[in-house]
Amino acid sequence: MVLEHIMGSSITLVIHLLEAMGTFIIIFGAGKAFFNYLKAATKAEEKLINPSIKIDLANALALALEFKLGGEILKTVIVRTLDEMYILASIVALRAILTFVIHWEIKSETKEHAALEKIAKQMD
Repeated sequence: MVLEHIMGSSITLVIHLLEAMGTFIIIFGAGKAFFNYLKAATKAEEKLINPSIKIDLANALALALEFKLGGEILKTVIVRTLDEMYILASIVALRAILTFVIHWEIKSETKEHAALEKIAKQMD
């Protein structure tokens, strides 16, 4: 009984820590991307916004989702009812799908960015 209480409390603490880490990464990544966007938008000679800003933001979101997904997986240890498990399973599935989509977006943006840089180098 005591061990169960200690495990429940410590796992809950770790879950909150993982959720907070994910939230911090989202806030930091979004702030950095916005700052870089403003910096690029104020340059008169630059016609297009650098696509690496979007890639950096997507990487931050993917990393944050991984932390949040870790917290959700740990919640499976302290789930007490089947209804809670259904809700948790749907949240985990949704976050896993979001992570997959973001990784797919990162790959396609990276390929597109590399192709544009290659074209720009050939034109110079």
